[in-house]
Amino acid sequence: MKRLLIAGVLAGLVAFAQQPGEWKRIFDGKTLKGWKANENPQSWTVEDGAIVGRGERSHLFYMEEECENCEFKAEVWINKGGNSGMYFRAQFGPGWPKGYEAQVNNSHKDWRRTGSLYGIVDVKEQLVPDETWWTQHIIADGNHIIIKVNDKVVVDYVDPKNTYTKGYLALQQHDPGTVVKYRNIMMRHLPSKK
Repeated sequence: MKRLLIAGVLAGLVAFAQQPGEWKRIFDGKTLKGWKANENPQSWTVEDGAIVGRGERSHLFYMEEECENCEFKAEVWINKGGNSGMYFRAQFGPGWPKGYEAQVNNSHKDWRRTGSLYGIVDVKEQLVPDETWWTQHIIADGNHIIIKVNDKVVVDYVDPKNTYTKGYLALQQHDPGTVVKYRNIMMRHLPSKK
């Protein structure tokens, strides 16, 4: 009886350990606390409860913790002709980050559209209209990457190279013609694949 009880408790602990963590709000809606620009910090402001990218190229990193296996989602608004992205498992440093990028681009001259796993699995069709709010949700679980746009799966990819395994979350301000806004930015950890 005692062994059965111990086995049951252990099974329960294993099942609990395999559950995703709680969703965590990583932007307070008022300040850039916990966030750091890799260059041109003046390109980032907080306006009306959103992080706004406007101006020269810059990448804004969430520096409080890294993502190994995690989910990352936000509500996004981008101007006509704008270009941005949500990076995950990215390395902090100048220039274009080394890491995965979920593209944010509805009508920019770059043909890779919103929802693309940039340069790996590219979406060519415009999924959402410019200058409206929509949701992008990234799931990075081991080498399995899923990107959802407004809850529709647009990328479901297993990276055989497991190119990026751990790093920061970041937002991109691509160029001076772009105005992008992010709000309700959330993340949660997933159980380790080890």
